[in-house]
Amino acid sequence: MTADTIYALSSGSPPAAIAIVRISGPGADGALGRLVGTLPPPRAARLCDVGTVDGRERIDRALVLRFPGPASATGEDVAELHLHGGRAVVAAVLAELSRLEGVRAAEPGEFTRRAFDNGRIDLSEAEGLADLLAAETQSQRRAALALAGGALSRRVAAWQARVVQLAAALEAVIDFSDEGEVGEQVPAEWAAEVGALAEDMTEMLERPPAERLKEGARIVVAGPPNAGKSSLLNYLAGREAAITSPTPGTTRDLVEAPISLGGVPLLLIDTAGLRESADSIEGIGVERARRSLADADVVLWLGAAGDCPERDRAILVQSKADVAPPDVEADLRVSSHTGEGMDALAAALVARAKACLPREGDVALNARQRSAVAQAVSGLEEALGSEDVLIAAEGLRTARDALDRITGRRGVEDMLDALFGQFCVGK
Repeated sequence: MTADTIYALSSGSPPAAIAIVRISGPGADGALGRLVGTLPPPRAARLCDVGTVDGRERIDRALVLRFPGPASATGEDVAELHLHGGRAVVAAVLAELSRLEGVRAAEPGEFTRRAFDNGRIDLSEAEGLADLLAAETQSQRRAALALAGGALSRRVAAWQARVVQLAAALEAVIDFSDEGEVGEQVPAEWAAEVGALAEDMTEMLERPPAERLKEGARIVVAGPPNAGKSSLLNYLAGREAAITSPTPGTTRDLVEAPISLGGVPLLLIDTAGLRESADSIEGIGVERARRSLADADVVLWLGAAGDCPERDRAILVQSKADVAPPDVEADLRVSSHTGEGMDALAAALVARAKACLPREGDVALNARQRSAVAQAVSGLEEALGSEDVLIAAEGLRTARDALDRITGRRGVEDMLDALFGQFCVGK
């Protein structure tokens, strides 16, 4: 158990209606007793006077709770004071806690780190909590909540159970082989089960990565000069993100504007007008525009249909619909001046973007998790590709170790400080 006891404000910065101060560690009950006197029963809220540790002054009247470990958020003894949320009240309580021996202010993410160290959550759940704190769109929130709730942990646990069963079957082959016959071929049904497990993991690797929810689907607005690209981006972004001018070639570099439409994250990218130019600076912008088209999830093409370089990923948009005659080849007609067609364009973008992002309810892997799953698949393929049971057993061990890294059972010490350092002090 951790030797010291930590405390922090675990709610928003005051002033607020309620401020929650959390205490965790072996001295949590003792610290709480110094402030309120008689301790409440476990997991029962009690209204108490909160005073100074010397008993000379009352600070507040608050709801107090205590959660004995290990059945607590951190796995340690935990106490909470639900105070009135004024700055003076919070400052006074924190000051009193700082006077107690063996009690100190928590570091960023330390409550969650202790929950991880004490087995209350695994690493993937901690990553989900970090994503939940950083979520800005509904899609990000839902995916983070699923991860924090153990969706990936349960999937990995099922994989681990299957690997253990496969390893046990292989050990039986090794144990019962006669001396000199350890190279005996593994049973056919064993190989089929390994292949099915590898396919299950590969299916998850083929899904859109979790980072796409943070970055958003890449929507590149492209076309010839002065086609209304910057005006369209500004309208969708709801602000003047790009400079607009009737002078062709005004946009010379990529202009990015992250937005959310219908709870779906998008990254709008304005580009230089595609044309041949003797201006070296404009030429660089045109080249960057062409490269951005190759990386786009969706292209909003504001030009002639026959000139569209990425037709399979493009929405043909006729801009300036308020002044231009209809273009029969256009998918949509819009006007940044009047708003005509913008609702239809937004709906089309959301539909296209959802196809590029993790689906609702699916578990999305981040880069670290994807690397571990990929290594697990590699281990299974090694086991599947060998007729020597010893080599096959080593492949299964590789897969098991890789899965352990997803949940934080091993090989993750180098990244734990960086992860928990992203949390606020009260987490």
